[in-house]
Amino acid sequence: MSHTAHRAHQRDETPLLSTSFLIRLTAVIACLAALTLAISLGGRWFGARISMAGNTDSTKQVTLTIGRDTLRLPANTLRFSNQRRDGGLERVDLYLTWPEMQGYSKEHRDRFDNITQTSGLIFLQVAQSTMSRDMSGRLGPIYSHLIEGDGVPFANGMTLHHLRADAGYAGEVLLTAPRPGGSDYAVRCALPSIPKMATSGDCQRDIKVGRDLTVLYRFSSSHLPDWDHIDAAIRHFVEARLVSASETSR
Repeated sequence: MSHTAHRAHQRDETPLLSTSFLIRLTAVIACLAALTLAISLGGRWFGARISMAGNTDSTKQVTLTIGRDTLRLPANTLRFSNQRRDGGLERVDLYLTWPEMQGYSKEHRDRFDNITQTSGLIFLQVAQSTMSRDMSGRLGPIYSHLIEGDGVPFANGMTLHHLRADAGYAGEVLLTAPRPGGSDYAVRCALPSIPKMATSGDCQRDIKVGRDLTVLYRFSSSHLPDWDHIDAAIRHFVEARLVSASETSR
Protein backbone atom coordinates (compact mmCIF):
# COMPACT_ATOMS: atom_id res chain seq x y z
CA MET A 1 0.00 0.00 0.00
CA SER A 2 1.40 3.37 -0.98
CA HIS A 3 2.11 6.02 1.66
CA THR A 4 -0.72 8.17 0.30
CA ALA A 5 -3.17 5.28 0.40
CA HIS A 6 -2.11 4.41 3.96
CA ARG A 7 -2.77 7.98 5.16
CA ALA A 8 -6.19 7.93 3.49
CA HIS A 9 -6.97 4.61 5.21
CA GLN A 10 -6.00 6.11 8.60
CA ARG A 11 -8.32 9.06 8.01
CA ASP A 12 -11.14 6.68 7.17
CA GLU A 13 -10.62 4.87 10.48
CA THR A 14 -10.41 8.07 12.58
CA PRO A 15 -13.63 8.38 14.73
CA LEU A 16 -15.88 11.31 13.92
CA LEU A 17 -15.92 12.29 17.65
CA SER A 18 -12.65 12.09 19.49
CA THR A 19 -12.43 10.66 23.01
CA SER A 20 -11.39 14.02 24.47
CA PHE A 21 -14.36 15.73 22.82
CA LEU A 22 -16.76 13.11 24.19
CA ILE A 23 -15.33 13.61 27.68
CA ARG A 24 -15.80 17.39 27.42
CA LEU A 25 -19.31 16.95 26.04
CA THR A 26 -20.24 14.56 28.86
CA ALA A 27 -18.90 17.02 31.41
CA VAL A 28 -20.94 19.85 29.89
CA ILE A 29 -24.10 17.73 29.89
CA ALA A 30 -23.50 16.75 33.52
CA CYS A 31 -23.03 20.41 34.49
CA LEU A 32 -26.21 21.39 32.68
CA ALA A 33 -28.13 18.59 34.40
CA ALA A 34 -26.79 19.66 37.79
CA LEU A 35 -27.67 23.28 37.05
CA THR A 36 -31.19 22.29 35.97
CA LEU A 37 -31.65 20.29 39.16
CA ALA A 38 -30.34 23.20 41.27
CA ILE A 39 -32.69 25.64 39.54
CA SER A 40 -35.62 23.27 40.05
CA LEU A 41 -34.89 22.71 43.73
CA GLY A 42 -34.02 26.36 44.28
CA GLY A 43 -37.19 27.44 42.51
CA ARG A 44 -39.29 25.20 44.73
CA TRP A 45 -37.55 26.53 47.84
CA PHE A 46 -37.86 30.14 46.71
CA GLY A 47 -41.48 29.60 45.70
CA ALA A 48 -42.22 28.13 49.11
CA ARG A 49 -40.52 31.10 50.76
CA ILE A 50 -42.62 33.52 48.69
CA SER A 51 -45.85 31.65 49.46
CA MET A 52 -45.01 31.69 53.19
CA ALA A 53 -44.31 35.45 52.91
CA GLY A 54 -42.21 35.47 56.07
CA ASN A 55 -44.71 33.31 57.97
CA THR A 56 -43.97 29.93 59.50
CA ASP A 57 -46.27 27.05 60.34
CA SER A 58 -43.83 25.71 62.94
CA THR A 59 -45.34 25.27 66.39
CA LYS A 60 -41.93 25.08 68.08
CA GLN A 61 -42.07 26.83 71.46
CA VAL A 62 -40.05 30.05 71.74
CA THR A 63 -39.21 31.37 75.22
CA LEU A 64 -39.07 35.16 75.42
CA THR A 65 -38.41 37.44 78.37
CA ILE A 66 -39.92 40.92 78.42
CA GLY A 67 -39.09 42.94 81.51
CA ARG A 68 -40.04 40.85 84.55
CA ASP A 69 -42.20 38.39 82.60
CA THR A 70 -41.33 35.35 80.52
CA LEU A 71 -43.59 33.92 77.81
CA ARG A 72 -43.46 30.63 75.93
CA LEU A 73 -45.11 31.11 72.53
CA PRO A 74 -45.54 28.95 69.41
CA ALA A 75 -43.30 30.22 66.58
CA ASN A 76 -46.25 30.42 64.18
CA THR A 77 -47.94 33.07 66.34
CA LEU A 78 -44.94 35.43 66.03
CA ARG A 79 -45.18 37.90 63.14
CA PHE A 80 -41.48 38.56 62.60
CA SER A 81 -38.74 35.99 62.03
CA ASN A 82 -36.19 37.87 64.18
CA GLN A 83 -38.47 37.36 67.19
CA ARG A 84 -38.66 33.58 66.73
CA ARG A 85 -35.68 32.84 68.96
CA ASP A 86 -35.23 32.37 72.68
CA GLY A 87 -34.01 35.42 74.59
CA GLY A 88 -34.93 38.86 75.83
CA LEU A 89 -36.94 41.39 73.84
CA GLU A 90 -38.39 44.84 74.43
CA ARG A 91 -41.62 43.70 72.79
CA VAL A 92 -43.07 40.86 70.76
CA ASP A 93 -45.59 41.07 67.90
CA LEU A 94 -48.17 38.34 67.36
CA TYR A 95 -51.06 37.54 65.06
CA LEU A 96 -53.89 35.14 65.76
CA THR A 97 -56.93 33.92 63.87
CA TRP A 98 -60.32 34.79 65.28
CA PRO A 99 -62.13 32.97 66.77
CA GLU A 100 -59.69 30.03 66.70
CA MET A 101 -56.88 31.99 68.43
CA GLN A 102 -54.25 30.12 66.41
CA GLY A 103 -51.11 31.17 64.58
CA TYR A 104 -50.21 30.75 60.92
CA SER A 105 -51.10 27.42 59.34
CA LYS A 106 -51.61 26.11 55.83
CA GLU A 107 -55.28 25.62 56.67
CA HIS A 108 -55.80 29.33 57.41
CA ARG A 109 -53.05 30.84 55.24
CA ASP A 110 -55.51 32.88 53.15
CA ARG A 111 -56.25 35.03 56.20
CA PHE A 112 -52.54 35.83 56.53
CA ASP A 113 -51.56 36.08 52.86
CA ASN A 114 -54.66 37.67 51.33
CA ILE A 115 -55.05 41.33 52.30
CA THR A 116 -58.81 41.08 51.79
CA GLN A 117 -59.03 38.33 54.42
CA THR A 118 -56.96 39.88 57.25
CA SER A 119 -60.07 41.09 59.08
CA GLY A 120 -60.14 37.51 60.38
CA LEU A 121 -56.95 38.19 62.34
CA ILE A 122 -56.19 39.85 65.67
CA PHE A 123 -52.82 41.59 66.04
CA LEU A 124 -51.11 41.80 69.42
CA GLN A 125 -48.10 43.70 70.69
CA VAL A 126 -46.80 42.62 74.09
CA ALA A 127 -44.37 44.95 75.87
CA GLN A 128 -43.33 46.02 79.34
CA SER A 129 -45.85 48.43 80.82
CA THR A 130 -45.06 52.13 80.59
CA MET A 131 -48.32 53.26 82.19
CA SER A 132 -49.84 52.32 85.51
CA ARG A 133 -53.35 51.92 84.05
CA ASP A 134 -54.73 50.04 81.07
CA MET A 135 -57.34 51.53 78.72
CA SER A 136 -60.23 50.75 81.05
CA GLY A 137 -58.31 52.30 83.93
CA ARG A 138 -57.67 55.46 81.90
CA LEU A 139 -61.35 55.90 81.10
CA GLY A 140 -62.13 58.07 84.14
CA PRO A 141 -58.95 60.08 84.70
CA ILE A 142 -58.04 60.67 81.05
CA TYR A 143 -60.60 59.78 78.38
CA SER A 144 -63.52 61.37 80.23
CA HIS A 145 -61.81 64.75 79.66
CA LEU A 146 -61.37 64.09 75.95
CA ILE A 147 -65.00 63.20 75.23
CA GLU A 148 -67.17 65.70 73.39
CA GLY A 149 -70.92 65.71 73.91
CA ASP A 150 -73.10 62.97 75.29
CA GLY A 151 -72.63 59.32 74.51
CA VAL A 152 -75.06 57.64 72.14
CA PRO A 153 -76.24 54.02 72.28
CA PHE A 154 -74.29 51.65 70.09
CA ALA A 155 -74.81 47.99 69.26
CA ASN A 156 -74.12 45.09 71.64
CA GLY A 157 -74.61 47.06 74.86
CA MET A 158 -71.98 49.63 74.01
CA THR A 159 -72.02 53.42 74.11
CA LEU A 160 -70.31 55.55 71.48
CA HIS A 161 -68.44 58.70 72.55
CA HIS A 162 -67.02 61.28 70.17
CA LEU A 163 -63.51 62.47 71.01
CA ARG A 164 -62.60 66.14 70.81
CA ALA A 165 -61.13 67.20 67.49
CA ASP A 166 -58.08 68.65 69.24
CA ALA A 167 -57.45 65.51 71.32
CA GLY A 168 -55.16 63.92 68.74
CA TYR A 169 -57.54 61.11 67.83
CA ALA A 170 -58.78 62.39 64.48
CA GLY A 171 -61.53 60.21 63.04
CA GLU A 172 -61.67 57.96 66.11
CA VAL A 173 -64.44 57.28 68.60
CA LEU A 174 -64.41 55.71 72.04
CA LEU A 175 -66.73 52.79 72.68
CA THR A 176 -67.51 51.75 76.25
CA ALA A 177 -69.58 49.07 77.94
CA PRO A 178 -70.27 48.18 81.58
CA ARG A 179 -68.95 44.88 82.91
CA PRO A 180 -70.41 43.25 86.01
CA GLY A 181 -67.88 43.19 88.83
CA GLY A 182 -65.21 44.99 86.86
CA SER A 183 -64.18 48.28 85.32
CA ASP A 184 -65.96 49.44 82.17
CA TYR A 185 -64.70 48.11 78.87
CA ALA A 186 -63.17 50.77 76.60
CA VAL A 187 -61.87 50.59 73.03
CA ARG A 188 -60.87 53.22 70.45
CA CYS A 189 -62.09 52.67 66.91
CA ALA A 190 -61.92 54.34 63.52
CA LEU A 191 -65.29 53.13 62.30
CA PRO A 192 -65.61 52.84 58.50
CA SER A 193 -68.47 54.68 56.83
CA ILE A 194 -69.39 51.43 55.08
CA PRO A 195 -69.21 48.26 57.22
CA LYS A 196 -67.72 46.17 54.41
CA MET A 197 -64.75 48.56 54.33
CA ALA A 198 -63.64 47.38 57.80
CA THR A 199 -59.95 46.59 58.11
CA SER A 200 -57.94 44.40 60.49
CA GLY A 201 -56.92 47.40 62.60
CA ASP A 202 -60.08 49.47 63.02
CA CYS A 203 -60.20 49.04 66.80
CA GLN A 204 -57.47 49.21 69.42
CA ARG A 205 -57.40 48.36 73.11
CA ASP A 206 -54.77 47.53 75.72
CA ILE A 207 -54.89 45.43 78.87
CA LYS A 208 -52.42 44.61 81.64
CA VAL A 209 -51.32 40.99 82.03
CA GLY A 210 -48.76 39.19 84.15
CA ARG A 211 -46.41 41.02 86.48
CA ASP A 212 -45.67 43.99 84.26
CA LEU A 213 -46.94 43.47 80.71
CA THR A 214 -49.15 45.58 78.49
CA VAL A 215 -50.95 43.78 75.68
CA LEU A 216 -52.03 46.19 72.94
CA TYR A 217 -54.33 44.48 70.49
CA ARG A 218 -56.01 45.52 67.26
CA PHE A 219 -59.00 43.93 65.55
CA SER A 220 -61.60 44.62 62.89
CA SER A 221 -64.67 46.65 63.77
CA SER A 222 -66.66 43.85 62.12
CA HIS A 223 -65.89 41.84 65.27
CA LEU A 224 -67.25 44.41 67.73
CA PRO A 225 -70.26 42.16 68.50
CA ASP A 226 -67.69 39.80 70.09
CA TRP A 227 -65.89 42.52 72.08
CA ASP A 228 -66.25 40.75 75.44
CA HIS A 229 -65.25 37.35 74.07
CA ILE A 230 -62.21 38.80 72.29
CA ASP A 231 -61.03 40.57 75.43
CA ALA A 232 -61.37 37.42 77.54
CA ALA A 233 -59.73 35.22 74.88
CA ILE A 234 -56.69 37.48 74.56
CA ARG A 235 -56.19 37.67 78.31
CA HIS A 236 -56.49 33.88 78.58
CA PHE A 237 -54.10 33.32 75.64
CA VAL A 238 -51.33 35.44 77.15
CA GLU A 239 -51.81 34.34 80.76
CA ALA A 240 -51.76 30.68 79.74
CA ARG A 241 -48.31 31.19 78.19
CA LEU A 242 -46.67 32.99 81.08
CA VAL A 243 -43.75 31.03 82.50
CA SER A 244 -43.47 30.94 86.29
CA ALA A 245 -40.28 31.88 88.10
CA SER A 246 -39.74 28.24 89.13
CA GLU A 247 -39.88 27.13 85.49
CA THR A 248 -37.38 29.75 84.29
CA SER A 249 -34.87 28.74 87.01
CA ARG A 250 -34.70 25.12 85.83
